[in-house]
Amino acid sequence: MRTLARRRLSSAIAGLVLGGVAACGSGTAGATPTPSPVTVGLSRGLITYAADGGVGVLDPTTGKAVLVAPLPAGGAFRVAGPVWGPAPGLSYPVIYFTIHDDRPAESRNSPGVVPYDWLFRVDPFTGHIDPIAASADSQSEGPLGLVANSHYLAMSVGCCTSYEVDALDLTQPLSAIKILSRPPGQAAFFTEGAAPGSSGLIAVRAFGTGLWYWLNADAGVLNPFPLNLAPDQGPIAISPDGTMAAVSLPTRGAVIEPINSSLPLPPASPVQGTSTPAGSPAVKTPKPPAKPRAVNSALPHVDGLAWSPDASQLAFAVSGELQIYGSQARDGTPPVHRYLGTSHVQNVDWSGAISGETFAAIKASHGPQAMVDALLSVTRLPAAADTPANRPLTKIYLWQWDSSKASPIASITDATAAVLQQYPPLAAGVVFHHWAPSVSWELLGGCYRYRAVIKGSVAPKAITIGLASDTPCTPG
Repeated sequence: MRTLARRRLSSAIAGLVLGGVAACGSGTAGATPTPSPVTVGLSRGLITYAADGGVGVLDPTTGKAVLVAPLPAGGAFRVAGPVWGPAPGLSYPVIYFTIHDDRPAESRNSPGVVPYDWLFRVDPFTGHIDPIAASADSQSEGPLGLVANSHYLAMSVGCCTSYEVDALDLTQPLSAIKILSRPPGQAAFFTEGAAPGSSGLIAVRAFGTGLWYWLNADAGVLNPFPLNLAPDQGPIAISPDGTMAAVSLPTRGAVIEPINSSLPLPPASPVQGTSTPAGSPAVKTPKPPAKPRAVNSALPHVDGLAWSPDASQLAFAVSGELQIYGSQARDGTPPVHRYLGTSHVQNVDWSGAISGETFAAIKASHGPQAMVDALLSVTRLPAAADTPANRPLTKIYLWQWDSSKASPIASITDATAAVLQQYPPLAAGVVFHHWAPSVSWELLGGCYRYRAVIKGSVAPKAITIGLASDTPCTPG
């Protein structure tokens, strides 16, 4: 992880870098953008969004935008997020997003890809992109409802009637993604929002019943949700102080309602069920000054929404563009600004104030495709094993180790009985012309590396793979 001291550039040099990056912001509605303040710091934060060209950031002061994680055209990857969240060792937030490889999947008789879900982190001030985790996924269209606060990142992953909720603790060094709820033993949930700050409360909507709950990532339990929301409402965004919720409606834009998102909450029920404990006291919420306030009810469904740092504005991803509204404006008031009108904006998140940085320092990364394609290349079966006769005989043995530390796993050359007894392997198997891990999010980034032995139909072949690089970190 690069430190702030090593990374910071002067505004003059950063301005030269930015000059070579095309901005994709359109004109504003009703106001002419003003220059960014000369002082260092982004008091209004930054807006991140997903659009046709990839993941970008936009300066709400000027409307200038930069794609920081470009994606290939043609819908090759399906995106969830982006969201802002902390990263260990950094004093400012970074951007997290997922992709699902939506290119044609291979079959026994045709080439293609093994579809993977990927979680990435991109630092917009260095242009550095890191893979956090990857998961082979041939059943679904990838993660849904990526949400985050300063503690947890959460998402729904699954298909049909089986949606699990996965979470990552953003305050800790890279570790395994935690499963908070998984059918059939537990309820299926769609993640719809997160309480602000360091809270462990994730707003979820139950599949089937449509009932809303807090899924408490800290305690692993369900708590009653303080708003009476319908099954077809959402997503939601909660203001930075935790007192207001903006709720997307199936039609007619969004509404703002008061909410109590603080602890303690009424007694919890186990995650296994979705029933509120009998006799639970009602959640106390701030007395609303009036009925829920509509935000431009002439709009269709809002795909994504986020609050400004001071809660004076709301950013909407709606009708394929980014619209900014005053949170106190009367229903029907036009947006303060409209951006990215031809970019097909899909989602949006707004950071808190960022000190010590300027928009001129924003840099584009090379994007995630090279890492996605590199994993597909390194996991392809040897030609001798990739035959109709030999594929059923091929066995995959996979081990993980932290390559920043010396480990005998790094030098495994064969999956002998003695090796398997001493170092039990992870679950992995053949998938048509490739091999892949069998467990969700089994591949992690950072300094984690994986030693694989392919045998059964060919002489033992050992390789080392990593999400960002096959080269192990230097032990120290």
